[in-house]
Amino acid sequence: MNSNTSVPSVSPENMSSSSKTIVWFRRDLRIDDNPALAAAARDGSVFPVYIWCPKEEEQFYPGRVSRWWLKQSLAHLEQSLKSLGAELVLIKTHSTLSALLDCINATGATKLVFNHLYDPVSLVRDHNIKEKLAEAGISVQSYNGDLLYEPWEIYDEKGQAFTTFDAYWDKCLNMQMEPISFLPPWRLVPVAVTGTVERCSIEDLRLENETEKASNALLGRAWSPGWGSADKAITEFVEHNLCDYSRSRLKVGGNSTSLLSPYLHFGELSVRKVFQSARMKQILWRREQNSQGEESVTLFLKAVGLREYSRYLTFNFPFTHERPLLSNLKYFPWNADVNRFKAWRQGRTGYPLVDAGMRELWATGWIHNRIRVIVSSFAVKFLLLPWRWGMKYFWDTLLDADLECDILGWQYISGSLPDGHEIERLDSPQIQGSKFDPEGEYVRQWLPELARMPTEWIHHPWDAPHTVLKAAGVELGLNYPKPIIDIDIAREHLREAIFKMWEMEAAAKAATSDGMNEEVFDNSIGIETSAIPKVILKENSSCPTYSSNDQRVPSFQNGNNGSLHRKRAKCVEEERLPADKPNNHNKQAGTSRGEEDLCSTAESSASKRQSISRMSFSVPRSCSLSDGRPMLECESSDMKQSWQEKIDLEQTSSKNGN
Repeated sequence: MNSNTSVPSVSPENMSSSSKTIVWFRRDLRIDDNPALAAAARDGSVFPVYIWCPKEEEQFYPGRVSRWWLKQSLAHLEQSLKSLGAELVLIKTHSTLSALLDCINATGATKLVFNHLYDPVSLVRDHNIKEKLAEAGISVQSYNGDLLYEPWEIYDEKGQAFTTFDAYWDKCLNMQMEPISFLPPWRLVPVAVTGTVERCSIEDLRLENETEKASNALLGRAWSPGWGSADKAITEFVEHNLCDYSRSRLKVGGNSTSLLSPYLHFGELSVRKVFQSARMKQILWRREQNSQGEESVTLFLKAVGLREYSRYLTFNFPFTHERPLLSNLKYFPWNADVNRFKAWRQGRTGYPLVDAGMRELWATGWIHNRIRVIVSSFAVKFLLLPWRWGMKYFWDTLLDADLECDILGWQYISGSLPDGHEIERLDSPQIQGSKFDPEGEYVRQWLPELARMPTEWIHHPWDAPHTVLKAAGVELGLNYPKPIIDIDIAREHLREAIFKMWEMEAAAKAATSDGMNEEVFDNSIGIETSAIPKVILKENSSCPTYSSNDQRVPSFQNGNNGSLHRKRAKCVEEERLPADKPNNHNKQAGTSRGEEDLCSTAESSASKRQSISRMSFSVPRSCSLSDGRPMLECESSDMKQSWQEKIDLEQTSSKNGN
């Protein structure tokens, strides 16, 4: 939204009552444990409003299945508020600010309350709205309705933002949490409307069109949106499935996870309620010496923690939806091959586990956490597709599409996080299939053309004898595709891309140190699928506030960390590139989250361009691998260059207009 938007004057006669409050619903579509709604109900009369502004969604306009869920959830919330005495007002507009001002003028409200959002687009919009309403004399209070702890509450001993999940989550678990009442208001007093508000019905929001309704009808058979259903879902999971979570969560077929992520994304379920419900069970099982139950809660809460961490990262580093957290991929030669991208998203790669996952995603809007990791890794490592292409496709197709969680997941897979996968790690879909779908049931469910394949060959049909293929009715290249790329060739292409990345980075550094004007461009800039909203963040870390609960604005000071020490991801059965990064033989590899704790987009889930690098590399030189094959080695230079120096350099360049 343009920060220079003019603000219409608010009539003095409409500001006579201090007890009239507008409650602005967003992704907090519930009435229990809703801090903004509770505060408004205590103060006096309320005017609940939901504003749908497709124009402001821009690149992140929700996909079909997300909009279906939103429509059902709004209908449920509308009925719940009506039963409490207030009516939810739905508005479709081209400007959220203008719609809020219309509500203020029509009701005479003097206060606006809402719960925080943490994605970069919402951060800037909300900050702008607070400023504009302050100019109009409207009090604005915002609350934490989405997280256990606000992002600005969790920093290390030096006051710097954490950049690894384990350190962040350990800090969270050691912090005090105040007891919370989850009960909704027992009654709401509606505001008397004296002016005109251009309200609309749920159908008028156009969250689904006629061509989508047939497909959407199938979603209702598997899912029941709404905060009431969310309350039942958490109870069912905690009482009946949580104890077995440590064992069942690795099964890629069936309902082996909590299935709570859509409810959490739309705010139908309070994360504090989820956390405290699981904690209560953990205490009980500890007393009963139920070690499996204790472990299950620990792992489940870590999944909740990943969701928390996704918001933490996007708040402290709001450029991560368009730039990697680490600048190690700045010069990575992505292969912007539209045909390969099409084959990946249509489930025609020739790798059964990948194809089954992508077809399930298209058909249902849902895939298991593990499958999300596998298919995204294949896109980035096998096909060298830009990670932002995959992130955007997930956003368009997932029922629980969540920008912050998707950012975390795709940066984790592409090697852009200090504790994420190494860029050279290449996991074999065949080995992954044998591990997570050992009987091939998942593949057979979503790839009927392979339904008769013996289990021995189900995850690598290209190796099956001709007689086996014929008996199973499989004709590779006809009714099921041959592998889009051989794994050995994919490994070689990835290795070459990494070397090219190192060369380009070294050349760029050499050009800078020699004072030359040669410029090396980020390869990914020219392959954006569509424009990303530009976010301009102010240097100061505060905004007009009328409450101690008010949301802060991220500043560069929040990200002043020292050098990033990268953890090695464990890899046992999975394939891995034999090449290590330079000088890795001189440093001890740390431990990382195991396979069971890989980041996902499910249960966890543009600003100033900054480059955050932990090391630089010189031009590769010849050497050999441990197995005798020739390869390249890079000398490490400036290994101890601090991250802060990098940030300072980027800020200086930005201020100088570079």
